[in-house]
Amino acid sequence: MEIGVHLVNFTYPGGVAAIAPTLAAAGRAAEEAGIDNLSVMDHYLQMEGAGLGEPDAPMLEGYTTLGFLAAHTTSVRLQLLVTGATYRHPGLLAKIVSTVDVLSGGRAVLGLGAAWYEREHAAYGVPFPPVAERFERLEETLRIVRQMWSDDDGPFEGRHYRLAETVNSPQPLTRPHPPIMIGGGGEKKTLRLVAKYADACNLFAGPHSAPEQVKAKLDILAAHCEREGTDYGRIRKTVTWSDAITPDAAGGAELAERLAAYAALGVTAVHLMPGLAEPVAFLRGVGEHVTAPVHAL
Repeated sequence: MEIGVHLVNFTYPGGVAAIAPTLAAAGRAAEEAGIDNLSVMDHYLQMEGAGLGEPDAPMLEGYTTLGFLAAHTTSVRLQLLVTGATYRHPGLLAKIVSTVDVLSGGRAVLGLGAAWYEREHAAYGVPFPPVAERFERLEETLRIVRQMWSDDDGPFEGRHYRLAETVNSPQPLTRPHPPIMIGGGGEKKTLRLVAKYADACNLFAGPHSAPEQVKAKLDILAAHCEREGTDYGRIRKTVTWSDAITPDAAGGAELAERLAAYAALGVTAVHLMPGLAEPVAFLRGVGEHVTAPVHAL
């Protein structure tokens, strides 16, 4: 099972001046730890009520951060977990992810979701349509990025987006395109979109989501794949581990034991969150105590 680390906090000792050197060190530590994927959130404001600080806490723009991490890493895959469909125009989003992929040597992943954090949309004046429209926009975004990452550079006509051209130069290094991950477990819409457009799904796992619940979601995904004519086996099944872990010997062994049930379901990657922990120390602890037992699953 592969391991990702999802950075969710940018409040570090030393204040704002410490953010860049801490992230640079985190990139190096991730590779030394054998981490497969390094991700950050795509938010304008810190999430209120998540125990990570108030909305006025430091929060970096996601793709700028990935560009910085690309310069301080050489092998780890890079993504946002996940980009809200409302945050950027789809054509621009395809261009941005292409740029990250080219500058990182082919290591970009596109994570997508329908978006949910209404407060930050209002704060920045970004439209936040009703949920049904957000899913319509998410599907059009998926269609647009796939077209821009193909040989078709013609127009796109959708209900919400109209592009006169879908020229995208340079194209990503990753062929046929950077992997597309859709986050969320909505059974009628989200998992249908995974089956129709994506290369990976991302579900929540941990103390509030037992393996049986993840299995139920995957069974629904399999049914959507059958209806869409998609090979269920080619879709990577990933989970974000919502429980805090202690990256020591006992914590690593316990995590591997709990993840074994998910591996049996076909889950091939887990994303761990340091929470408020200092990220470099967390990553080093993962490398020393967690990577080997989880990779062995």
